Formats: sequence, C-alpha cells, structure tokens
Amino acid sequence: MRVLVLYAHPDPESFGAALHLATVKALEAAGHEVDDCDLYAEGFEPALSRTERVGYHDLASNTLPVAGYVERLQAAEALVLCFPVWNFGYPAILKGFFDRVFLPGVSFKLTDGTVRPNLWNIRRLAAVTTYGGSRWRALLMGDPPRKVVCRAVRAVCHPAARPLYLAHYDMNRATAASRDAFLARVAKKMLSL
Repeated sequence: MRVLVLYAHPDPESFGAALHLATVKALEAAGHEVDDCDLYAEGFEPALSRTERVGYHDLASNTLPVAGYVERLQAAEALVLCFPVWNFGYPAILKGFFDRVFLPGVSFKLTDGTVRPNLWNIRRLAAVTTYGGSRWRALLMGDPPRKVVCRAVRAVCHPAARPLYLAHYDMNRATAASRDAFLARVAKKMLSL
C-alpha cells in the first residue's frame, strides 16, 4: 500500500522524531511504499496567501501553489499523521497543510451546496502523537486534535477508513519506560496498518 506520512516536528532530536522514525521503519518493514513528507525539512509554507484564499473555489487553478503535495496526497492509499499536540492543537505547519492542500476538488467536492468526501483513495488513516498534559486534561479541553483526525479528516476519506489514533499523554512526566512502551506500541500498530 502507498502510505503518505505527514511529519510535523522541527527538532530532529525530539521524541517526536523517534516516533516518526519508528513509524516509517515499521511501515516499510510491513512492505508498504512510504512517501515520507517531513513538512519542516521540505520547507512547507503553512500560511494561506490572499491569492490562494481568493481562488480557493476555482477548481481549475486552486491546486497550482501546492500541486506537488496534492499529487502525493492523491497517490496515497493510507495517510499517517505524526505530530505533537501543542496548545491543544496541531503545529501550525500541519494546520497549514490542511488549509492549503485539503482543497475543494481535492479532499472534498461541493455538490449542490453539500460537501462530499473526495479522498476515496485514502483507505487507512492513522495519527501518532504526543500531548504534554494528561488524557483527562485533553478531555476537559475537548481534545481538538483527536476530533479533527477522527471526524473531520476521516469524513473526507473512503468510508472504510477507520481512524487509528495513537497518543502518548502526559509527556511532561514521561519516563524512559513509558516512551519505550509507546514506541513499541506504535511500531506494532504500523506493522499491521
């Protein structure tokens, strides 16, 4: 299966980088063809420009500024997001990817004013993430990242794409043992994606 991994962490020495590496290695070990998209390393520009916003609904040209990323997304059969949760949200670079690449005609289509999913090529969806706070704190805040993956992103994928959401909570008090256990869990789940 062709898997697009969207990785969003600026520090190559971070635990997020270790999770990213474990994710990619396990997917490759399972025989998947991995398109590893490191948004920071690739210099992805997350800010939606005025021109892009004005042309947002122009299906003939709205993908031109991000054509390469659109092609990669449309070629994928699975999407794996690898990111930290900061301030109960995504890093700006990942949010910018959704803003700039999940466009009309790409991730959804408007049919008689109704939004219809358009990423039917994505049959598997997963997220690998970390939270500084506890699961209870995330729940208290409504856990926006989990909701976006499991509801909004999932809603534009193939109907059979059930989301897998792997999160290490309470990183502020994480131990070597908890981090190692989570790395092992991620590798195991990616092997069976």
